[in-house]
Amino acid sequence: MRTTVVPPLTAETAREILRKVTAPAGADAAKAARTDLLLVGFDFGTNTSCLKACYAGAGDLVVNEMIPTVVGYASEGLVDNLLPGNARILFGQAALKNRLYLRLVPPLQNGQVEDLQAARDFTRYLRQVLNPQQGAEVRAVIGVPANAERTARETLSQAVTGLFDKVVFIPEPFLAALGYRDESRLGDPAYLDPVRNSLIVDIGAGTTSACLVQGYFPTTEDQVSLPFAGDKVDGLLAEAIRKSYPDSELSLFQVREIKEHHSYVGKMEGAIVVNLVIGGKLRKLDLGEAIGNACELLLQRVFEAVKLMIAQASTDSVAELVQNIILTGGGSRIRQFDAELQRLLVEDGYEKPRVLTVGENHKEYVARGALVAARQAKEAQWTRLASG
Repeated sequence: MRTTVVPPLTAETAREILRKVTAPAGADAAKAARTDLLLVGFDFGTNTSCLKACYAGAGDLVVNEMIPTVVGYASEGLVDNLLPGNARILFGQAALKNRLYLRLVPPLQNGQVEDLQAARDFTRYLRQVLNPQQGAEVRAVIGVPANAERTARETLSQAVTGLFDKVVFIPEPFLAALGYRDESRLGDPAYLDPVRNSLIVDIGAGTTSACLVQGYFPTTEDQVSLPFAGDKVDGLLAEAIRKSYPDSELSLFQVREIKEHHSYVGKMEGAIVVNLVIGGKLRKLDLGEAIGNACELLLQRVFEAVKLMIAQASTDSVAELVQNIILTGGGSRIRQFDAELQRLLVEDGYEKPRVLTVGENHKEYVARGALVAARQAKEAQWTRLASG
């Protein structure tokens, strides 16, 4: 396969994208829908991917899907007709549901392509999900971790070749700001526009990214990405459970489910006792302290990243910036995370900090912002992928 070099956006093209995406809503409403051009906002997540797509000039979405980022290959010697459709490869939720009979392979790790073959198989499945009109060109704005290196972008471009014809890569926190932006409130003096002046913290599965969004496309100095996020918390929790309950032998999926239901930081509000069937017997596992300790380590990493980004902001912007710190991604759903981060900032001397979370729809904002950017990107800003 030929390697397609996907360069970072230049300052000029980045400013043009930002100018376009901050234009008043409906600026292109008069354009007729084009069924020969499918525009996609794509969040290729370590654990969950999100696709949003519409035809150029159309307002309605033709695809709006959230899919677990996993590929399942049938185990060696598996009998026929055990898997749906007698398939040898399953994807997403179907793979998780039938994981007993599959070798599960996550295409991504720490927000980057880890297994290129699995990534290629997964994107071929996504092409079926998109199901574009025959002959239609498919273009996508794709979210990448903050400060993703050139080699990571090149590997990602190989993974999505065949899925998309042209792409633009944009940092995920910046896209999250675009997706979270409420255009109906832009005329409200009390509204703190996340695109105008905010610090976006995207706590995903593979990476935690922090990014200054201040009315222009972020530079390298305006963003930081840490390989410490939800998956790391899962690993720490799994290790703690093994130490306390050596015979438990929980799968990573069970550990992740426990974390997602019971995660917290700060003061534990009550005992966390989880009922699990282990070795065919019902067991009660007291996991409150283990969960809190694992999540607390994530909080401290986020705190340090936030302080680093605040230090990068200009003195003219920092007073408003610290009042518009926005948490997104799965880690933002950890109970009391926003309040505890705000407490740490207050204790460290920051003036009236305010930390917000984007809420339950956190998985959609990167893809939503990516589709906003895709609708407005000019021809010169797209990079064509080489055919495989």
